[in-house]
Amino acid sequence: MTDGATSERVTVHRGVAWTAAYAWRLLVIAAALVALLWLLGQLLVVVISVAAALMLARALMGPANWLESRGIPRALAAALAVVVAVAVVAALVAWVSVSVASEFDQFGTTLSQGVDDIETWLVEDSPFNIDRAQLQDFRQEVGKRISSIVSSGDSLQSSAVLVVEIASGLVLALVVAFFVVKDRDPIVRFGLRGVPPDRRPMVTALGERAWETLGGYLRGVALLGIVEAIVIGAAVWIVGGGLVAAVAVITLLGAFVPIVGAVVAGIVAVLVTLATAGTTQAVIVAAVALAVQQLDNDLLAPVIYGKSLRLHPLVILLGIASGTALFGFVGALLAVPTISVTINVIDEARHPSERRSPPIESSASNVPDPDASGGSQA
Repeated sequence: MTDGATSERVTVHRGVAWTAAYAWRLLVIAAALVALLWLLGQLLVVVISVAAALMLARALMGPANWLESRGIPRALAAALAVVVAVAVVAALVAWVSVSVASEFDQFGTTLSQGVDDIETWLVEDSPFNIDRAQLQDFRQEVGKRISSIVSSGDSLQSSAVLVVEIASGLVLALVVAFFVVKDRDPIVRFGLRGVPPDRRPMVTALGERAWETLGGYLRGVALLGIVEAIVIGAAVWIVGGGLVAAVAVITLLGAFVPIVGAVVAGIVAVLVTLATAGTTQAVIVAAVALAVQQLDNDLLAPVIYGKSLRLHPLVILLGIASGTALFGFVGALLAVPTISVTINVIDEARHPSERRSPPIESSASNVPDPDASGGSQA
């Protein structure tokens, strides 16, 4: 007769077994994601360059196609598109730098004066019981935090490394953009060679959806930024505020960081107007900034972006926060386009028959089967 204690079979509750089975799989997936993020961090210069190159290539594909349709060889058309884009951007930067340089010399002082005016109102005229010493301590603490962030790693060696990284990244981005514009079809054919033939139509559709989404995002953010910069800059100028060019430039750049950039640009515009024109004028600029941003979000953005690019503000804020935590300012800039492309690609994969994007802009209307002919051209 066997011992009852040893003969009893120990069983695990089904829920515990199910949880354990999925828990170790989730741990493996999390470890893989951490490793991927670490690798991206090590290759951040390359990642940023490739991302910038794809955005630039998406913007230049149309002009290059137009030049090719006029009889210019594809390689020359791509080179001309890149060179002209660089020349235009350099000219705009030079013009803005000359126009804004003198104003930015006063910018820090003006913002500080605006904050001083708000502090005086809070202490002397507001209905709140606020002590001036507490406000000054808070300002000093914020200033220390900002200074520590700006000065972290601020040395001659780190500055030289940063300059080299920026220069090399810029050159790499231009070269990659040129080849993407020039050899879009061969690159796509080369990528499709590793995909099973029965899945190539789906992969091509996903790529087209991602390419279209990126183009829509770039057009939308540029147009909305220009509208906000013109309207808010004009409002500051009409009420008699100073540093108009600086405010317009900051508003335009702020458009590339949705929600957060607009809020920061609006606060800067109000503080500048408060310091250079007065309280009533600052209130008017604040009202204009709120109105134009609401107009953009409710009326212009749906038309410019379309339904496929409309993201909930919470998704945008969480995406920007996550991108900033992982990769700093660059992560904040790339978070929204990355989320937009990802969501649209997933939507195309889940509902392939409900929506088909037009072919990717190219000199050829269709990308041929890489196994049929021309696959070696890649």
